[in-house]
Parts: sequence; structure tokens; C-alpha cells
Amino acid sequence: MRWNLRLKAAERGIWKSAEMRRHLADAGLELSAGKMSALWAGTPTTIRLDDLDVICVVLECDPAALLIREPEKVAARRPLHEKTASSEETSPRVAPRFGKPKSEPPL
Repeated sequence: MRWNLRLKAAERGIWKSAEMRRHLADAGLELSAGKMSALWAGTPTTIRLDDLDVICVVLECDPAALLIREPEKVAARRPLHEKTASSEETSPRVAPRFGKPKSEPPL
């Protein structure tokens, strides 16, 4: 995923992180300068859904406008070789054990 906060903010006429922070505070989301800087400068590794909701209200957009999918990166993470039918046949199979349990619960 790619984080698109700065572009969406620019479309609303918000050019600086301090200005965005003020708009968020007016909407009820108090962020530290460090947290705002992290959101503004790069892609956050995590974001609270409540925070995302306030950001979307301030920017008048939906989360899909802020989170841009990158399917090519997902494809690049796949292993080079896919499992073949022959490799699946050689792997051990797990089967459930039926019958009497090994121990009984106390009465």
C-alpha cells in the first residue's frame, strides 16, 4: 500500500503538516508533532481506524483515496516457483485420529 495523505491534503489546499494538524485538532484528533510528521512524511506502518476516519472527514475523502493498492509489489513477493502436484504428493498428510480420547475428564 502507498499512503496518499499529502496529495489529498494538497487537493484541499493544505500544504503544510502543521496546517493539517490544526485541521485535525479542530475535528477532534489531537496528534503530537512527531506523529503528524510521520503521517505527513511517509507511509505509516499502522494507523488507528478512528484516526483514519477523522482524516477522511477533514479531507472529505474515503480511505480508498488515502490507501493506494500496489498489486505489483504483492506479485514481486511471491516465490519464484509454485508448488507442483508432484511436490504435494510427497509431503506428509495429516489425518484426524478417531476413537477413544487418551484421558477422561474427572467426574
